[in-house]
Amino acid sequence: MAQKRFSVSVDVPNLMLSWQEAALLAIGLGAAAVLLAVAGHAADRPRHAPRAGRWATRTGPFAREAGIVVALYALWQLAGNLSSGGYRGAIAHAWWVWHAERTLRLPSELAVQRLLLPDALLSQVANLYYATMHFGMLIALLVWLFARHRDGYPAVRNAVAASTAICLLISLVPVAPPRMLTSLGFVDMAAQYGQSVYVALHSTAGADQLSAMPSVHVAWAVLVAWAVITRSTSRWRWLILLHPAITVFVVVATGNHFWADGIVAASVVAFVLAAQALVTRRAFAHRSAPVPALRQRHYEPQDSEHAGQHRGDQARGNRASDEIHDEQHRDQHGACHRG
Repeated sequence: MAQKRFSVSVDVPNLMLSWQEAALLAIGLGAAAVLLAVAGHAADRPRHAPRAGRWATRTGPFAREAGIVVALYALWQLAGNLSSGGYRGAIAHAWWVWHAERTLRLPSELAVQRLLLPDALLSQVANLYYATMHFGMLIALLVWLFARHRDGYPAVRNAVAASTAICLLISLVPVAPPRMLTSLGFVDMAAQYGQSVYVALHSTAGADQLSAMPSVHVAWAVLVAWAVITRSTSRWRWLILLHPAITVFVVVATGNHFWADGIVAASVVAFVLAAQALVTRRAFAHRSAPVPALRQRHYEPQDSEHAGQHRGDQARGNRASDEIHDEQHRDQHGACHRG
């Protein structure tokens, strides 16, 4: 008697905003940050400031940074709609990536997807991870840094902004995901289980789906791991490396990205972090450079009257020094006789 396979339906909540919704949210957060900054201006001396002013001072920076992050998200979503070349160009680029990977003898993405296809539960969990964890983990990281490691927050925020911006520039050249190469046997795993975030956003074939290169999911996952490892002091911090590893597996297994998409994304992050470290070192070296000591200039009188006065001052100074020396010598000599 054949056994019935265990299956469960996991609905993916639509946590993704359109670029218009994200832009409005970013504007709202920016306006809130300005109002909170004005309200907290009177709280420069916390002991004498009202409770509302102190609250505004603490909350305003958080609203400002949240607005920046949401604005980056809006730009990411918008980039998919700005990709040039259309559907046919994206498919042609996807075939080029596929053949280039085979030339380089990279593992087949199709073989990775077939590891999950037989198991409905694992497939749906992978879809859920793809839809939620990239942005969820990034937000959790930024909140943690802002609350617990404020001094390290700006560097991470700037690295996220720069990496995302470079990825968006690259994605203006459309590349279709592997799941659109159906002739090879790829399956749109999220659509198969009704979990596609693109369907939830009513996305057309030319919007965002054609921005597979590079993978922002992988870029953000690598940045999250780097930030946790370099800022945390816990011995368990190395476990965060599981996040980029799982992310790479998930984006490939679900048919949303090629290996090359992740490789390019990781290379972008490495470039940004190297450039940031170089700028930081040069800025530190410039601040810590020793200030040359000022040399004492010898006074040279400009006319004969001042020259004579200067020589007289030197002579009087020398005589006074000789008198003091003679007096000290007589005192020492008298002390020796008394002894």
